[in-house]
Amino acid sequence: MKKQLLTGLALSFGIAAAGAAHADITIATAGPMTGQYASFGAQMKAGAEQAVADINAAGGVLGQKLVLEVGDDACDPKQAVAVANQMVGKSIALMAGHFCSGSSIPASQVYAEEGIIQISPASTNPKFTDERPGPGVFRVCGRDDQQGQVAGKFLAEKFGDKKIAILHDKSAYGKGLADETKKYMNEAGKQEALYEAYTAGEKDYTALVSKLKSENIDVVYVGGYHTEAGLIVRQMRDQGMDALLISGDALVTDEYWQITGDAGQGTLMTFSPDPRKNPDAAPVVEAFRAKGIEPEGYVLYTYAAIQTWAQAVEKAGSTDYDAVVKALNEGEFDTVLGKLSFNEVGDVSLPGYVFYEWKDGAYDYLN
Repeated sequence: MKKQLLTGLALSFGIAAAGAAHADITIATAGPMTGQYASFGAQMKAGAEQAVADINAAGGVLGQKLVLEVGDDACDPKQAVAVANQMVGKSIALMAGHFCSGSSIPASQVYAEEGIIQISPASTNPKFTDERPGPGVFRVCGRDDQQGQVAGKFLAEKFGDKKIAILHDKSAYGKGLADETKKYMNEAGKQEALYEAYTAGEKDYTALVSKLKSENIDVVYVGGYHTEAGLIVRQMRDQGMDALLISGDALVTDEYWQITGDAGQGTLMTFSPDPRKNPDAAPVVEAFRAKGIEPEGYVLYTYAAIQTWAQAVEKAGSTDYDAVVKALNEGEFDTVLGKLSFNEVGDVSLPGYVFYEWKDGAYDYLN
């Protein structure tokens, strides 16, 4: 790997120059900084910036300051690969990204080839780690098969006598989540009345909603993002449908309610236990709020990805790829998400998914 060879050469020469010994360490985050999912990019950027500021204020990593690069992949696979290659050119030691699974998976090939640690805060498709191209690929979030199991069983148990439609946006995340939910719902003895794909990025889902209405659908499960889910539920209400909308973790942004207004009342979604409620995270949460930033969604997950890597580097005593991978595989880390460790494929040990309800403009645990 190119980066390992360069690191080895630097070590073999002893890094003679005193200034070089104290050079900054460059890390990065990347996600949809622009486009229809930019609210999640903003979450990642906020989390990364605060993590870097806090770590630097505490003395940095190995006595060196962190410098943050931010990449915009717009949740587009090709753009994600381009961003990954740009980050290689910036000699980053960590990629705390990407957001969309469809971006993280192809970008992981680049990072693996170049010996760069990748810890995604948000990519939930199982293939991201199950088929990872190298040992330096990790995530601090859960997986869609875990999320789908919770959602599928819930649908079967709570709505066994209702007509359920399962929709997806054809993306790696959306279709993956919908299919996992469908699988576990079917295994629990409940069959969907309708399974349908829609095209992300459109504004008019009238035809889809009309089909749901004609089928007398009671519950609509959406494998996709908040923008389309918000439009679908709003257009359902416009057509007089009172069907319940249920979705996954891509609805954990206040922008969902900005799209739906009161039409979003009662929407259910799965997400990991809210890290804002973790007592150990209280000082960090207060720091965000003092800046006027609500650390919702994946803000603290991005913070934790950088936090975890920094602790692993300190344990390894080096930013060397192999040494840090070993530390990540063997260590337990204190983060804003709680204590965490990784299994043999890079998945995190944190608790799984729970249900939330959107109510009066905010989401909280479902009672």
